[in-house]
Amino acid sequence: MRKRKLASIFVSLLVTAGVIAGCSSSTSGDGKSGGTIKIGADLELSGGVASYGQSIAEGLQLAFDEINKKGVIGKKLELVKVDNKSDAGEATSGAIKLVSQDKVAAIIGAATSTNTLAQVQIAQENKVPLITPTGTNPAVTVQNGKLNDFVFRTCFIDPFQGTVAANFASNTLNVKTAAVLIDSSSDYAKGLAASFKKAFKKNGGSIVSEEAYVAKDTDFRATLTRIKAANPEFVFLPGYYQEVGLILKQARELGLNVPFMGGDG
Repeated sequence: MRKRKLASIFVSLLVTAGVIAGCSSSTSGDGKSGGTIKIGADLELSGGVASYGQSIAEGLQLAFDEINKKGVIGKKLELVKVDNKSDAGEATSGAIKLVSQDKVAAIIGAATSTNTLAQVQIAQENKVPLITPTGTNPAVTVQNGKLNDFVFRTCFIDPFQGTVAANFASNTLNVKTAAVLIDSSSDYAKGLAASFKKAFKKNGGSIVSEEAYVAKDTDFRATLTRIKAANPEFVFLPGYYQEVGLILKQARELGLNVPFMGGDG
């Protein structure tokens, strides 16, 4: 039921974006019947977090197929996909292409916070609605206290996740000391870590170790050895699956057997 409700919200935002821009120069046809409304998808179809982008692309295609049975203001939705290769620079280039060449009415994506943030300026300057399904960093929609009025999200934000994780560690696992291990190149990881630390300290806990790695690293043994030496009862690891899987395996091999927890990544 929850998944169905979230899907409905997402489709509503998608259709709204299409209707808002449906009669602008970014659509083809006469604006009354026939033609298409182009919707861009700037997604991680390859690279380190390709699983996310590919899943979103498949969900979008299902939604488009369903919507196109009736159409939108007499038109069909056309999905125009670009692969940002799980890279912020590619996400920016993809957004520029979608807006300037493909003339899309709206953009869906990216899956990650960093790759979504890379598109915000393009969306704002060109007044093209940008909707991220899973970008959780607060700066996606509000930067320096100012609302990004053409940028939207369909999920919760990092302060919510980080606080929930801290409360779980403090109240359910009853731990008093924690280590934090983040991807220093990820806005997602940094945002979650900041929220976790604030809430965990508020609960009376102590952060005994803070370490970092960079996406695409494969050997984490030195970092994990330092964390083990700090003797934490719990490790907060808000990363993406490609590195997290290796980190957990290497942690267990080193005898670091305390609970690990991450976010939705």
